[in-house]
Amino acid sequence: MKKRVVVTGMGLVSPVGNTVEESFKNLVEGKNGIDFITLYDVETWKVKIAGEVKNLNFEDFLDKKEIRRNDRVMNLALVATHEAFEQSKLDISQLNPFRVGTFIGSGIGGLTTIFEETKVSVTRGQDRISPFFIPNSIINLIGAKIGIKYQAKGPNMPQVTACSAATNSIGEAFRYIRDGYIDVAITGGSEAPINELGLGGFSSLKALNFSNDPNAASVPFDTRRTGFVIAEGAGTLILEEYEHAKKRNAPILAEMVGYGTTSDAFHMTAPDENAEGIEMCLRLAMEDAHIKPEELGYINAHGTSTVLNDKYETLGFKKAMGDAAYQVSISSTKSMTGHALGAAGAIETIAAIMALRTNTIPPTINLNSPDPECDLDYTPHKAVNRELNYVMNVNIGFGGQNAAIIFKKVNS
Repeated sequence: MKKRVVVTGMGLVSPVGNTVEESFKNLVEGKNGIDFITLYDVETWKVKIAGEVKNLNFEDFLDKKEIRRNDRVMNLALVATHEAFEQSKLDISQLNPFRVGTFIGSGIGGLTTIFEETKVSVTRGQDRISPFFIPNSIINLIGAKIGIKYQAKGPNMPQVTACSAATNSIGEAFRYIRDGYIDVAITGGSEAPINELGLGGFSSLKALNFSNDPNAASVPFDTRRTGFVIAEGAGTLILEEYEHAKKRNAPILAEMVGYGTTSDAFHMTAPDENAEGIEMCLRLAMEDAHIKPEELGYINAHGTSTVLNDKYETLGFKKAMGDAAYQVSISSTKSMTGHALGAAGAIETIAAIMALRTNTIPPTINLNSPDPECDLDYTPHKAVNRELNYVMNVNIGFGGQNAAIIFKKVNS
């Protein structure tokens, strides 16, 4: 028999806030977290803006040695996980640790470490490369660090599916619990790509917006869109088998009820022009949740502010949902956070769950000139109130990765 899966804790570090509450408040108020880059000197660089995490003192959560030894991607994840554990009141020492899994995705992992140690190799020789280079570079070590800290000894299974990484990680964690393999999952995503290598690589792909105007760069579904704004951040959710959570009197924030994932098999970076992959992904998620399209109240869209994504994502919604696509409220919170790559799904899933809990849909800011091909209700400019029972988060990644997850309101 399939198990019920609930959310009992959430933690968030994002360009609009360093906690779940602060981030969601600022999203609802339409505050823009995109600004000029401070992590390195961008004077001679084409792209000068990003969605950076701001005013976060890692020493409030981690010791100095740990901070120095870790890549930034790990430190962000550890801070987000701290908040999630605080809310969930989870104490693994009181549980079977082999039934607590870790599923923290990332698109790239320790990119700052990769960049810095490559420079060391070239300028100072291979013998000067840090012994922490490999551990800080590989993606599974993000979850492993969390597992070590909290003594989670179950599977450590990060999904590495580009911009769908966190959403796929949450989805796979959901399946592990629902099928009875584990009782608890620490899941989500983390990304720290804001450095010369990350910006340079995406710039050369012509994937980024080059306007350097923080208020006109991330403009999902707008005719002015020309590319995304890169961002960093981390989000962690504690997923738990329902009876397990009830037994320990854990707070139940929402119930996870559906997951769908597909691959386009179309192009390395472009979405399928017929939107077949995203259409099927959405259909699978709704079938898994046993709901009809008209039951969805809110979708946090991938909405990257690239010409192709926004057009074909919209087409996917229409093909999967029919007339109901015009009734559901949709928004792209990337209009305020930028695009945190493999962490985007965690940040946006938490935003969707908060929308579900508060019946408040965050807006798509800067949507001044809607694209006629993007003609759904994208909640322009201002948050709206709407009674919500089901919400969905959608993410799409390079390589044709599609992932969608659905949550249900729990009245408890």
